[in-house]
Amino acid sequence: QVQLVESGGGLVQAGGSLRLSCAASRIIGVMGWYRQAPGKQRDLVATITSGGNTNYADSVKGRFTISRDNAKNTVYLQMNSLKPEDTAVYYCYARIYPTAYWGQGTQVTVSS
Repeated sequence: QVQLVESGGGLVQAGGSLRLSCAASRIIGVMGWYRQAPGKQRDLVATITSGGNTNYADSVKGRFTISRDNAKNTVYLQMNSLKPEDTAVYYCYARIYPTAYWGQGTQVTVSS
């Protein structure tokens, strides 16, 4: 069983920064982050492969950066220039075909 342990969520002011971390129990080829705001669906934020290929939602391009440290089995999400509309529960994601794994989620709240 794959376990994903998240950290780094919190409360920040608009324009501030936050860094999320997700430690996996094993190396996984595709990892990323999704988010879900109250009353909304869970949407892609960013993904990254073991080779470093990345994909971002249009809403976060230029502000968020996904990266990974394969030696530590950890994926990061650096969030800069945060906006109130970024407020959501952020979920770590991992894919081992054909199964998707999810973290418990960490709350990110951006105040105006």
